[in-house]
Amino acid sequence: MPDIRENMLNLAALGRRQDGRGLEDYREPISVEVGISRSAEGSALVKIGKTVVMAGVKLAVDKPYPDTPNEGSMMINVELLPLSNPKYESGPPSIKAVELARVIDRGIREAKAIDTKKLCIVPGEKCWMVIIDLISINDDGNLYDAAGLAAMAALDNAVFPKLKEGNIPDYKEKSNIPIPLTKNILPVTVFKVGQYLFVDPNQEEEEGYDGRLSVAVAADGNIAALQKGGEDTFTLEEIETMVDLAVQKAKFLREKLKSI
Repeated sequence: MPDIRENMLNLAALGRRQDGRGLEDYREPISVEVGISRSAEGSALVKIGKTVVMAGVKLAVDKPYPDTPNEGSMMINVELLPLSNPKYESGPPSIKAVELARVIDRGIREAKAIDTKKLCIVPGEKCWMVIIDLISINDDGNLYDAAGLAAMAALDNAVFPKLKEGNIPDYKEKSNIPIPLTKNILPVTVFKVGQYLFVDPNQEEEEGYDGRLSVAVAADGNIAALQKGGEDTFTLEEIETMVDLAVQKAKFLREKLKSI
Protein backbone atom coordinates (compact mmCIF):
# COMPACT_ATOMS: atom_id res chain seq x y z
CA MET A 1 0.00 0.00 0.00
CA PRO A 2 2.34 2.77 -1.23
CA ASP A 3 -0.18 5.57 -0.56
CA ILE A 4 -0.52 4.58 3.08
CA ARG A 5 3.24 4.31 3.50
CA GLU A 6 3.86 7.68 1.84
CA ASN A 7 1.27 9.31 4.08
CA MET A 8 2.86 7.69 7.14
CA LEU A 9 6.29 8.96 6.12
CA ASN A 10 5.06 12.50 5.55
CA LEU A 11 3.37 12.62 8.93
CA ALA A 12 6.27 10.90 10.72
CA ALA A 13 8.59 13.65 9.47
CA LEU A 14 6.40 16.01 11.51
CA GLY A 15 6.38 13.66 14.51
CA ARG A 16 2.71 12.84 13.99
CA ARG A 17 0.39 10.10 12.84
CA GLN A 18 -2.90 10.12 10.99
CA ASP A 19 -4.96 9.87 14.19
CA GLY A 20 -3.06 12.73 15.84
CA ARG A 21 -0.83 10.65 18.11
CA GLY A 22 2.90 11.00 18.47
CA LEU A 23 5.12 8.21 17.17
CA GLU A 24 5.63 6.76 20.65
CA ASP A 25 2.04 7.09 21.89
CA TYR A 26 -0.38 4.23 22.50
CA ARG A 27 -4.04 4.51 21.65
CA GLU A 28 -6.50 5.18 24.43
CA PRO A 29 -8.28 3.86 26.27
CA ILE A 30 -6.20 0.90 27.46
CA SER A 31 -8.07 -1.40 29.82
CA VAL A 32 -7.48 -4.80 31.40
CA GLU A 33 -10.36 -6.79 32.89
CA VAL A 34 -9.81 -10.19 34.54
CA GLY A 35 -12.05 -13.03 35.65
CA ILE A 36 -14.40 -12.68 32.69
CA SER A 37 -14.86 -16.45 32.15
CA ARG A 38 -16.43 -18.74 34.72
CA SER A 39 -15.18 -21.91 33.04
CA ALA A 40 -11.52 -20.94 32.60
CA GLU A 41 -9.01 -21.16 35.44
CA GLY A 42 -7.96 -17.61 34.58
CA SER A 43 -9.10 -15.09 32.00
CA ALA A 44 -8.65 -11.52 30.81
CA LEU A 45 -10.04 -9.05 28.32
CA VAL A 46 -7.67 -6.37 27.01
CA LYS A 47 -8.55 -3.30 24.99
CA ILE A 48 -6.02 -1.03 23.30
CA GLY A 49 -8.00 1.56 21.45
CA LYS A 50 -10.43 -0.45 19.32
CA THR A 51 -8.30 -3.61 19.40
CA VAL A 52 -9.80 -6.21 21.73
CA VAL A 53 -8.23 -9.54 22.71
CA MET A 54 -9.51 -12.18 25.13
CA ALA A 55 -7.27 -14.70 26.92
CA GLY A 56 -8.26 -17.82 28.79
CA VAL A 57 -6.09 -20.19 30.83
CA LYS A 58 -6.95 -23.87 31.22
CA LEU A 59 -5.00 -26.24 33.45
CA ALA A 60 -4.93 -29.88 32.39
CA VAL A 61 -3.22 -32.88 33.98
CA ASP A 62 -0.92 -34.63 31.52
CA LYS A 63 2.21 -36.75 31.40
CA PRO A 64 5.55 -34.88 31.56
CA TYR A 65 7.81 -34.87 28.54
CA PRO A 66 10.51 -37.58 28.75
CA ASP A 67 13.35 -35.03 28.81
CA THR A 68 11.73 -33.00 31.63
CA PRO A 69 10.12 -35.63 33.90
CA ASN A 70 10.01 -33.24 36.88
CA GLU A 71 8.38 -30.33 35.07
CA GLY A 72 5.04 -29.28 33.68
CA SER A 73 4.58 -27.51 30.36
CA MET A 74 2.84 -24.65 28.58
CA MET A 75 1.00 -24.30 25.29
CA ILE A 76 -0.36 -21.20 23.55
CA ASN A 77 -3.13 -21.26 20.96
CA VAL A 78 -4.24 -18.25 18.93
CA GLU A 79 -7.56 -17.98 17.10
CA LEU A 80 -8.12 -15.00 14.83
CA LEU A 81 -11.87 -14.82 14.47
CA PRO A 82 -13.43 -13.69 11.18
CA LEU A 83 -15.73 -11.42 13.20
CA SER A 84 -12.66 -9.50 14.37
CA ASN A 85 -11.35 -8.78 10.89
CA PRO A 86 -12.74 -9.71 7.44
CA LYS A 87 -9.25 -10.83 6.39
CA TYR A 88 -9.44 -13.84 8.72
CA GLU A 89 -11.06 -17.14 7.80
CA SER A 90 -12.27 -20.09 9.83
CA GLY A 91 -10.13 -23.21 9.74
CA PRO A 92 -6.52 -24.11 10.56
CA PRO A 93 -4.34 -21.39 12.17
CA SER A 94 -3.08 -18.81 9.69
CA ILE A 95 0.55 -17.75 9.40
CA LYS A 96 -0.26 -14.64 11.43
CA ALA A 97 -1.90 -16.70 14.19
CA VAL A 98 1.11 -19.03 14.36
CA GLU A 99 3.53 -16.11 14.51
CA LEU A 100 1.50 -14.32 17.17
CA ALA A 101 1.45 -17.47 19.30
CA ARG A 102 5.21 -17.86 18.80
CA VAL A 103 5.93 -14.28 19.93
CA ILE A 104 3.91 -14.65 23.15
CA ASP A 105 5.16 -18.19 23.84
CA ARG A 106 8.82 -17.32 23.31
CA GLY A 107 8.74 -14.40 25.72
CA ILE A 108 7.12 -16.37 28.54
CA ARG A 109 9.20 -19.50 27.91
CA GLU A 110 12.60 -17.83 27.52
CA ALA A 111 12.03 -15.67 30.60
CA LYS A 112 11.05 -18.80 32.56
CA ALA A 113 8.09 -16.73 33.74
CA ILE A 114 6.39 -19.92 34.98
CA ASP A 115 8.19 -22.16 37.45
CA THR A 116 7.53 -25.37 35.53
CA LYS A 117 9.03 -27.55 38.28
CA LYS A 118 6.18 -26.50 40.56
CA LEU A 119 3.76 -27.83 37.93
CA CYS A 120 4.96 -31.37 38.59
CA ILE A 121 2.45 -33.58 40.43
CA VAL A 122 4.11 -37.01 40.25
CA PRO A 123 7.60 -37.05 38.65
CA GLY A 124 7.59 -38.86 35.34
CA GLU A 125 3.87 -39.56 35.58
CA LYS A 126 1.66 -36.51 36.00
CA CYS A 127 2.05 -32.77 35.71
CA TRP A 128 0.02 -29.67 35.02
CA MET A 129 -0.09 -28.30 31.50
CA VAL A 130 -0.84 -24.58 31.25
CA ILE A 131 -2.90 -23.90 28.12
CA ILE A 132 -3.36 -20.27 27.09
CA ASP A 133 -6.00 -19.53 24.46
CA LEU A 134 -5.84 -16.10 22.82
CA ILE A 135 -8.82 -14.92 20.76
CA SER A 136 -9.15 -11.77 18.70
CA ILE A 137 -12.47 -10.04 19.31
CA ASN A 138 -11.68 -6.94 17.26
CA ASP A 139 -8.45 -6.42 15.33
CA ASP A 140 -7.73 -2.75 14.75
CA GLY A 141 -3.96 -3.25 14.82
CA ASN A 142 -1.20 -4.29 17.24
CA LEU A 143 -2.51 -7.67 18.32
CA TYR A 144 1.01 -8.47 19.54
CA ASP A 145 1.00 -6.12 22.51
CA ALA A 146 -2.68 -6.65 23.28
CA ALA A 147 -2.31 -10.45 23.24
CA GLY A 148 0.82 -10.33 25.39
CA LEU A 149 -0.90 -8.15 27.95
CA ALA A 150 -3.96 -10.41 27.95
CA ALA A 151 -1.88 -13.58 28.36
CA MET A 152 0.00 -12.21 31.37
CA ALA A 153 -3.17 -10.85 32.98
CA ALA A 154 -4.93 -14.20 32.54
CA LEU A 155 -1.96 -16.11 33.98
CA ASP A 156 -1.89 -13.79 36.97
CA ASN A 157 -5.63 -14.34 37.43
CA ALA A 158 -5.47 -18.15 37.19
CA VAL A 159 -5.73 -20.60 40.09
CA PHE A 160 -5.45 -24.39 40.10
CA PRO A 161 -8.56 -26.55 40.32
CA LYS A 162 -8.62 -28.96 43.23
CA LEU A 163 -7.35 -32.49 42.66
CA LYS A 164 -9.56 -35.46 43.42
CA GLU A 165 -8.40 -38.98 44.19
CA GLY A 166 -6.02 -40.23 41.53
CA ASN A 167 -4.84 -36.67 40.79
CA ILE A 168 -7.88 -35.96 38.67
CA PRO A 169 -8.73 -32.25 38.47
CA ASP A 170 -12.13 -31.15 39.75
CA TYR A 171 -12.95 -28.18 37.56
CA LYS A 172 -15.99 -27.33 39.68
CA GLU A 173 -13.79 -26.48 42.67
CA LYS A 174 -10.89 -24.06 42.70
CA SER A 175 -7.98 -24.43 45.10
CA ASN A 176 -7.06 -20.73 45.44
CA ILE A 177 -3.46 -21.74 44.60
CA PRO A 178 -2.12 -19.43 41.87
CA ILE A 179 0.06 -20.43 38.95
CA PRO A 180 3.73 -20.22 40.09
CA LEU A 181 4.78 -17.09 38.21
CA THR A 182 8.36 -15.99 38.65
CA LYS A 183 8.36 -12.96 36.33
CA ASN A 184 6.04 -10.48 34.73
CA ILE A 185 6.90 -10.53 31.04
CA LEU A 186 5.33 -8.32 28.37
CA PRO A 187 6.03 -8.06 24.64
CA VAL A 188 6.28 -4.62 23.06
CA THR A 189 6.45 -4.46 19.28
CA VAL A 190 8.28 -1.52 17.72
CA PHE A 191 7.53 -0.78 14.07
CA LYS A 192 9.64 0.95 11.44
CA VAL A 193 8.60 2.95 8.40
CA GLY A 194 11.44 4.54 6.47
CA GLN A 195 13.80 5.91 9.12
CA TYR A 196 11.08 6.35 11.72
CA LEU A 197 10.13 4.10 14.65
CA PHE A 198 6.69 3.94 16.22
CA VAL A 199 4.53 1.79 18.50
CA ASP A 200 0.93 0.58 18.58
CA PRO A 201 -0.13 0.87 14.92
CA ASN A 202 -3.77 0.87 14.02
CA GLN A 203 -5.03 -1.43 11.29
CA GLU A 204 -4.25 0.96 8.44
CA GLU A 205 -0.72 1.66 9.70
CA GLU A 206 -0.03 -2.06 9.82
CA GLU A 207 -0.43 -2.12 6.04
CA GLY A 208 2.33 0.44 5.50
CA TYR A 209 5.19 -0.43 7.83
CA ASP A 210 8.54 -1.79 6.64
CA GLY A 211 9.66 -3.91 9.57
CA ARG A 212 8.97 -4.68 13.22
CA LEU A 213 10.73 -6.04 16.27
CA SER A 214 8.88 -7.70 19.14
CA VAL A 215 10.76 -7.37 22.42
CA ALA A 216 9.77 -9.43 25.47
CA VAL A 217 10.59 -7.34 28.53
CA ALA A 218 10.64 -8.40 32.18
CA ALA A 219 9.68 -6.09 35.05
CA ASP A 220 13.35 -5.49 35.87
CA GLY A 221 13.99 -4.30 32.31
CA ASN A 222 15.84 -7.43 31.21
CA ILE A 223 15.16 -8.72 27.69
CA ALA A 224 13.90 -12.30 27.42
CA ALA A 225 13.39 -12.63 23.67
CA LEU A 226 13.42 -10.80 20.35
CA GLN A 227 11.52 -11.63 17.18
CA LYS A 228 11.76 -9.74 13.90
CA GLY A 229 8.98 -9.38 11.35
CA GLY A 230 8.50 -7.58 8.07
CA GLU A 231 10.78 -7.33 5.05
CA ASP A 232 13.08 -4.46 6.07
CA THR A 233 16.43 -4.90 7.79
CA PHE A 234 17.64 -3.09 10.91
CA THR A 235 21.00 -1.57 11.76
CA LEU A 236 22.55 -2.33 15.13
CA GLU A 237 21.81 1.25 16.18
CA GLU A 238 18.16 0.85 15.20
CA ILE A 239 17.87 -2.37 17.19
CA GLU A 240 19.34 -0.70 20.26
CA THR A 241 16.89 2.20 19.89
CA MET A 242 13.96 -0.19 19.38
CA VAL A 243 14.89 -2.20 22.47
CA ASP A 244 15.22 0.95 24.58
CA LEU A 245 11.81 2.12 23.40
CA ALA A 246 10.28 -1.29 24.12
CA VAL A 247 11.65 -1.28 27.67
CA GLN A 248 10.18 2.17 28.22
CA LYS A 249 6.77 1.22 26.86
CA ALA A 250 6.71 -2.09 28.76
CA LYS A 251 6.79 -0.05 31.97
CA PHE A 252 3.80 1.91 30.70
CA LEU A 253 1.81 -1.24 29.87
CA ARG A 254 2.79 -2.89 33.14
CA GLU A 255 1.10 -0.05 35.01
CA LYS A 256 -2.15 -1.15 33.37
CA LEU A 257 -1.74 -4.58 34.96
CA LYS A 258 -1.17 -2.99 38.36
CA SER A 259 -4.40 -1.04 38.03
CA ILE A 260 -6.54 -4.22 37.90
